[in-house]
Amino acid sequence: MPLLVTGTIGMDDVVTPTGHAQQVLGGSCMYFSAAASFFGPVRLVAAVGEDFPPAFRDSFKQFPNVDLAGLETRKGSKTFRWGAKYHANMNSRDTLFTELGVVGEAPPKVPAAYADSKFLFLANSPPAVQAQFLEQVPARKLTVVDTMDIWIDTAKADLLALLKRVDGLVLNYDEAELLTKKLNSVSAGRHILDLGPRFVIVKKGEHGCLLIHRDGICSLPAYPTERVVDPTGCGDTFAGGMMGSIAADPSAQKDPGSFASIRRALVHGTIVASYTIEAFSLDRLKQITLGDLTNRFDEYAGMVRI
Repeated sequence: MPLLVTGTIGMDDVVTPTGHAQQVLGGSCMYFSAAASFFGPVRLVAAVGEDFPPAFRDSFKQFPNVDLAGLETRKGSKTFRWGAKYHANMNSRDTLFTELGVVGEAPPKVPAAYADSKFLFLANSPPAVQAQFLEQVPARKLTVVDTMDIWIDTAKADLLALLKRVDGLVLNYDEAELLTKKLNSVSAGRHILDLGPRFVIVKKGEHGCLLIHRDGICSLPAYPTERVVDPTGCGDTFAGGMMGSIAADPSAQKDPGSFASIRRALVHGTIVASYTIEAFSLDRLKQITLGDLTNRFDEYAGMVRI
């Protein structure tokens, strides 16, 4: 079933305890679409500037399931750029710079051919911008949105209005606390359900994730990888693996937002993210196959089975 993602594509400078990657391909839309493409076709809607390197565009060839008809290149504009330095434990980071470029301009339009998309993921961007995409995808069956602290601080009214119109919300535990003023992630999740969504997924980094759904609660650990290089994009690939697996799962088509569908999909998201963290940018995802994901899925399932 058609899956559509909107968000950013950019160039990142990242410093971690393991090294430094300068001007590498990044952005929420890129990480998400690369991860989702292992499971099936994904439609990408984003904008870049005319400074976007041809080599980066060629990178999409390694993810042939990504449809680029919705990728807009704007003459005279600059591509989104972001830099950060991670702390020793890699659970937190300091943003070094943010250059909005095209992200500060009018959002791209959803191509008419994408209007029949059944699954919509609104990657991190201003909630008012995210809301504009809802009307452009009238056939959607499942809509999930990502957000972050800057929008909770500066555009909370817009975010609360958006939450009344979507099925699910993805955010980390600090953002859940900031949004709800509740220290306990379960309590924060239940509070968010009262704001409108059917489910909320709280990302907890190396401690896994927590699903709070109207029909139940599920907690999953992270995959215990020893090779931790760069956590950038892990949350986006987690979401891409989750949404991609739902869109490809015949058993999820009747009710893709059900507790069973989301719980099963979280495992796929966890596995893809466990590869992303093993290298900078998309380097590790370029090296793996669906078979690698399946093998690690089976290994993980054995670890958590009681």
